[in-house]
Amino acid sequence: MGLHIVVCVKSTPSSVNLPVDAATGQPKTAGVPAIMNPYDEYAVEEAVRLKERVAGSTATVVTVGAESAAEVLREAVARGCDGGVLVAGPEFEGGDSYATSLALSAAIKKLHSEKPVHLVLFGKNTSDAGAGVVGSQTAAWLDWASASAVKKIETVDESSARVLRTMEDGVDAVDLTLPACVSTVKEINEPRLPSLKGKMAAKKAVFPKWTAAELGLQAGQVGKAGAAAVTVKAATPPARPAGVTVEGASASEKAQKLVDILIERKLI
Repeated sequence: MGLHIVVCVKSTPSSVNLPVDAATGQPKTAGVPAIMNPYDEYAVEEAVRLKERVAGSTATVVTVGAESAAEVLREAVARGCDGGVLVAGPEFEGGDSYATSLALSAAIKKLHSEKPVHLVLFGKNTSDAGAGVVGSQTAAWLDWASASAVKKIETVDESSARVLRTMEDGVDAVDLTLPACVSTVKEINEPRLPSLKGKMAAKKAVFPKWTAAELGLQAGQVGKAGAAAVTVKAATPPARPAGVTVEGASASEKAQKLVDILIERKLI
């Protein structure tokens, strides 16, 4: 039978160095090219590897965003996923991780009703918001098992999986009863480049678009209306101060001056 793997991806700005609109206090994204969130590339690659590892498996990619977000679905198909779903509509605009995870969970439920889902993969976080909680929140909405910071999926079948999770003091081996949600880290694999065959498949792919109503959600539950947090103002990081050059006629003189500076600043 194989596994049905779902990968959740996001379309994010191609640059993290975005200017901030002084009038609104929000980042200026107009005109900035969008790409697949870099951390999601590892989740996509792992889905494809699991598909190759477990015979009969399929991988479906899901994204919540604007109509243009369909391009990240094409990218995932080009890398080896079988198809995708675009969750889109004006009601989804301006959502935070809480509202987005609700929309993703509703889409996964719909997919699960059509074909049982065994594993849902996420990148560790996004390059724009960077909350790193959507995987866990989606699992909570679904009432499924979850694991974050996963560096390896050691074993997996249709009912269970053993994953290795990175911790501050080492690595945890976690047994999960499927279905489950797993957030991956960069150490899990090395993403492949799209193949010519994959690019041709992506070009021909047609993605269904699901609105909030089709997912059984009210407009007030998703997007800005359903957000639990609001970004009041954004700002670029302050400029780094100029460095200090330690002068001296010899290495020992420079070393002594450096020690004096560190002592003066109470760093040693």
